[in-house]
Amino acid sequence: MTDRPRFHLAFPVHDLDKARAFYGGVLGCPEGRSAPEWIDFDFFGHQIVTHLTPPGPGWEGANKVDDKDVPVRHFGVILSPSKFKEISEKLHSCGVQFLIEPQTRFKGLPGEQLTLFVVDPSGNALEFKAFADDRMVFAKF
Repeated sequence: MTDRPRFHLAFPVHDLDKARAFYGGVLGCPEGRSAPEWIDFDFFGHQIVTHLTPPGPGWEGANKVDDKDVPVRHFGVILSPSKFKEISEKLHSCGVQFLIEPQTRFKGLPGEQLTLFVVDPSGNALEFKAFADDRMVFAKF
């Protein structure tokens, strides 16, 4: 067991085969335990669990962040700039549709970051981001 904290996130999906193809195939997340109703994935060192549920209500809205509509409900991971570029290129090459194309947010300001948003096959919004300077993760304007 590592002393580094890791998060655990469980969330709904509507098709486990599509979830397996997206998280395991496109994102390259190793699969852990599974059952007929759920699958664990190693999401860049963190545990996410896709739980099979029927489709429900859609997003709960968006907020403007640096002039982009960011889905209120989303999750993601902070990567190194090189890993961000690798994931961005993989998403492009797999034909994944971007909610927000890869870009630099807060350019020239505290908290400057690379960011992109995609949705999984069940409509869950994911954000991938990277900071050139790790001290900027919690920097204030």
